[in-house]
Amino acid sequence: MILAPSLLAANFLNLSKDCQILKEHGVQWLHYDVMDGHFVPNHSFGVDILKQIKQNFDFIYDVHLMVSNPRTFIEYFSTVADVLTIHIEACKDINEAIELIDIIQNHGIKAGICIKPNTDVAAIEPLLRYVDLVLVMSVEPGFGGQSFMVEMLDKVRLLKNIKDNHQFSFMIQIDGGINKETGEMSRLAGVENLVVGSYLFKDLTSRISEFQ
Repeated sequence: MILAPSLLAANFLNLSKDCQILKEHGVQWLHYDVMDGHFVPNHSFGVDILKQIKQNFDFIYDVHLMVSNPRTFIEYFSTVADVLTIHIEACKDINEAIELIDIIQNHGIKAGICIKPNTDVAAIEPLLRYVDLVLVMSVEPGFGGQSFMVEMLDKVRLLKNIKDNHQFSFMIQIDGGINKETGEMSRLAGVENLVVGSYLFKDLTSRISEFQ
């Protein structure tokens, strides 16, 4: 199981210290949500701060674009991302989604597709042969600290069945309301990558071991 701590939940007065603790505990991934205030009603910082972090800490930088116009943001964040995930809901159709996935991968980075709680797996099924990662949102995107929607695990189970039956290679990731209990539930359903935010950073040094 891969742990991907969510950067926006870190202590920004001690960001370097938090990143150092993650490295000391063997964490390899760092998740960052890009929010434009339109696709979701919140904002996050731009690419420059992420570049500074990357200059000092060797993580796999997992960037989730919660934006209405992913095409524009791909060009900015491809300079720092190792994995770049877009929302199917931000694409006008499957063909545009395929085009954007191709653009991401042509930058030499992995491409992910994300679905919100009200979006069925069927909406992304034609993309599963192309993507490197599928992100299932287990809360409504845009704000931290929400409660885990357990019914989203049905999507995880369906994705795992599709992956196994077709021998696809995408990684299954989940984000929203993850703690020790919901993380274990997710793992048993087939999740391979846990995005953990506020629960983890509220007591980073003690809780990080719960996921390892």
